[in-house]
Amino acid sequence: MIFGLFSNMAVRSQRLAVALLFIFSGVLSFPLGQETKPTATCGYESCHATKPNMLNVHLVPHTHDDVGWLKTVDQYFYGDRNDIQHAGVQYILDSVVDQLLKNPDRRFIYVETAFFYRWWKQQSSSMQQTVKKLVNEGRLEFVNGGWCMSDEATTHYSAVIDQMTMGLRFLNETFGPCGRPRVAWHIDPFGHAREHASMFAQMGYDGFFFGRLDYQDRARRRRDKEQELLWRASDSLTPPMADLFTGILPNGYNPPEGFCWDQSCDDPPIRDDPDLEDYNVDDVVRRFLAIANSQAIVYKTDHIIMTMGSDFQYENANLWYKNLDKLIHYVNALQANGSKVNVLYSTPSCYLQELHRANLTWALKMDDFFPYADDAHDFWTGYFTSRPALKRYERISNSNLQTCNQLEVLSGPASRKGPFGEGDSQTMKKAMAVAQHHDAVSGTEKQHVANDYARRLAHGWQRCQVLVSNSLAALSGSSAERMYCDNLNISVCPLTESSKKFSVNVYNPLARPVTWPVRLPVNGTAYLVSDANGKSVDCQVVPVSAATREVRRNRGFAVNELVFQVQAPPLGFTTYSVSLLQDGPPPASTQHRTPTAIQNKFLRVTFDPDTGLLSSLSNLETKQTIKLTQNFYWYNASDGNNLQSDQPSGAYIFRPNSSTPFLISKTAKTESIQTSGVQEVRQWFAPWVSQVVRLYTDSKALELEWTVGPVPIDDDLGKEVITRLDTSIKTSQYFYTDSNGREMLQRKTDFRPTWNLRQSEPIAGNYYPINSRAFIKDDVDQLTVVTDRSQGGGSIHNGSLEIMLHRRLLYDDVRGVGEPLNETSNIFPKGLVVRGRLLLSLDRPPSAADAHRPLAQEVVLQPLLTFTDGDLHPNTQLEFSGLQAALPPAVHLLTLTQWDKDSVLLRLEHQFQSWESKLNSQPVTVNLQKLFSTLEVLGVSELNLSANQWKDEMTRFHWTPMTEERPLLKMFEDPSIWEVTLRPMEIRTFLLRVSLR
Repeated sequence: MIFGLFSNMAVRSQRLAVALLFIFSGVLSFPLGQETKPTATCGYESCHATKPNMLNVHLVPHTHDDVGWLKTVDQYFYGDRNDIQHAGVQYILDSVVDQLLKNPDRRFIYVETAFFYRWWKQQSSSMQQTVKKLVNEGRLEFVNGGWCMSDEATTHYSAVIDQMTMGLRFLNETFGPCGRPRVAWHIDPFGHAREHASMFAQMGYDGFFFGRLDYQDRARRRRDKEQELLWRASDSLTPPMADLFTGILPNGYNPPEGFCWDQSCDDPPIRDDPDLEDYNVDDVVRRFLAIANSQAIVYKTDHIIMTMGSDFQYENANLWYKNLDKLIHYVNALQANGSKVNVLYSTPSCYLQELHRANLTWALKMDDFFPYADDAHDFWTGYFTSRPALKRYERISNSNLQTCNQLEVLSGPASRKGPFGEGDSQTMKKAMAVAQHHDAVSGTEKQHVANDYARRLAHGWQRCQVLVSNSLAALSGSSAERMYCDNLNISVCPLTESSKKFSVNVYNPLARPVTWPVRLPVNGTAYLVSDANGKSVDCQVVPVSAATREVRRNRGFAVNELVFQVQAPPLGFTTYSVSLLQDGPPPASTQHRTPTAIQNKFLRVTFDPDTGLLSSLSNLETKQTIKLTQNFYWYNASDGNNLQSDQPSGAYIFRPNSSTPFLISKTAKTESIQTSGVQEVRQWFAPWVSQVVRLYTDSKALELEWTVGPVPIDDDLGKEVITRLDTSIKTSQYFYTDSNGREMLQRKTDFRPTWNLRQSEPIAGNYYPINSRAFIKDDVDQLTVVTDRSQGGGSIHNGSLEIMLHRRLLYDDVRGVGEPLNETSNIFPKGLVVRGRLLLSLDRPPSAADAHRPLAQEVVLQPLLTFTDGDLHPNTQLEFSGLQAALPPAVHLLTLTQWDKDSVLLRLEHQFQSWESKLNSQPVTVNLQKLFSTLEVLGVSELNLSANQWKDEMTRFHWTPMTEERPLLKMFEDPSIWEVTLRPMEIRTFLLRVSLR
């Protein structure tokens, strides 16, 4: 029984002993699914037989259920607001289950666990048993299995892993091994990221199918029969760790033309009574055979797949299945007359199994599938930036969730029930999981749906705040009320604005110490700041900028900001006390002239006194200097009345009217502030565009804090606002962007690695997703830009890097969302104002990653500040670290979350690629027993990336690339059961049995 989980485990006595300890201690009650293997067959064993020497057509009944798009996730589930779109997921699942029971040959796949979870909870126990039977017999099969089908351009890898883990865990715990998907299925996302493929491979998927790719790429692949390929998704992980077989579906994810039998379709049903006038079987069969044979020409084997379904279909599944039954019957009946076409109900995994059995070699791909265009002037590169405020809020929410998860583990049960009530992290986890959907963080939903995603995140954070407060109370010994200030980016925090004495708790979610600048809105002119040891900390009071006063719109009244640097321990907190001084010095004054330069011991930044713009950047440690100018521009968004094409810019598509952007201003009005802790040059380019160039004393990065909006549209022109950095770096058309926040990919202007590009959009066709950073370099200099959210950008001119910051558009781009991307709110009725940060670093290329890797992690997982009014209790513990020692620089603690009562899920990752650092691109060993200060690790077992299989049991199909011998994965042994070694770009996932010390 239980031993089935370990039956194929490599015989390593130590690991097995520890794993058994997990089981027999009762800690993990079947964490990876049900304890017994189903008596019936599922997965590959449940596939219908195919016929040799025939063309086998695999019909895959499916529905594509967006977890929010035109309607909210709740509206989609219940079938509400059908005036917007007729769709009700609960009725789809009701109907499909009913129809599957009527014919054991029928098959159906389901994808979005967020919906299935809701439906499952509403079913009776007898219905649940019925559905389990369907799953155990392979008649209902889950594919992909994440909480949602995530976007691939604008999601961060950590959030993707979390939402996949949540969905797959539910399937495992509900259905056991038969609930585990074998295939990844991303039929709707608008371009495909290499890091996603790498993650799917490490999650144990045997293959990956998607529907959208560039129209030129598809044409070439159809011609060369390369629509099925082997994707090598990492240049650091040893093949085949990140190799993933990838199939491109023939018709997006829709049925062949003329064969849609959903209630939402108009295609005629199969009329098979010969006594009736409208008998059409012969015509239907003829058309189907023509389509099948035509499709077979552009694929490699005698198996082809047809997706029989589409958006929110099968609400009346009888329509589909009645006609599919007939189609299969009448097409196959012709085999008696010599037909060589065999049609069968199938699933993506059954189709994949036949491709694997073909034992062929497959084209190898090593880049990604961005950008995606569906026609010459229709590049889906606008959504890389669409809804920039939501994109930032999602990123902040991820940081808050990781803090919430960590503190729940470090403080134990006291976090969930304590002096501040009952807290939970599950609400936030679900909100974040839904936000990864490809019409959520992507910014491609209707406005009311975007509002709903933000509301869910806010509600989740409220629940997490209770947990965080309870945790900090338990760890510090103080149950004093804690305040959260979520609007510090616009200098709003009621407590600090009004209090004469307060404390600041700084929690650091990174597994290494962090130095971080804190800026608090205040109304006093001088303050005393002390650290946890009572030592006075250098601090300054600076006036709030005019731009900040404008954007906060009466939500705060602070006239100054208190600025100081905090130093927080790894995976822990420290506390600073702040007291108002009655007779202190006045705040720093502003100088209404442009300084020649600002500098600290690491960087020097010069300005052109005539224009107020940046003119150069120097790294004083490495003695390198580049010319650097930066300004703001806007592209005039096409309204669709273009001679070349009627395609307008919209939520998805970026279509500028001209390749030359409009310069917002040649000069910037400036004022400057220079203190011992921070130097600022505040620039105004227009009433709706401003920026602060900021250099902190101990920082190796230059901060550009931009504020854009409301974007003016009184001239009836939609605008796509960019900032452009122009440098003396000789880039030769090359630049680099990250893939979902992890590996860096080389890009080249007007070029694609896998086909000869016919460039028809010189701007939009050279835009790529920038999730956390981008850089340009030559042999001597590398300028890296770290972003605080997902954005689109490119290097249109040699030596330059441009990033799109904001979009305000007046037309819909005719891709389904049905409204222009024209964001307003109650606070900003004239248009949304967005603020963000870019962090610039200049380094020698061989060592640049040593700076930008940790810098990007600091932006993704930023310290959480909480505030307490008045004096703290004398016995309060002011400093705490959840680690016995900081992790090495190459190692990032990716996940620390409660799994069940006595076990936690831990992910450690090596955050460097194999080629990017002499210092840090080396294997690193970590001792798990010597990791935590509050937890005693009693047992350990390793899982796959998505935590739904034991690592030693994870087996995948092997595929052979055309170009080389299939590499054999070299197995590395860890030094001991407790000491684990991480190699470049490797993520390792562990289930730890723990007790609080």
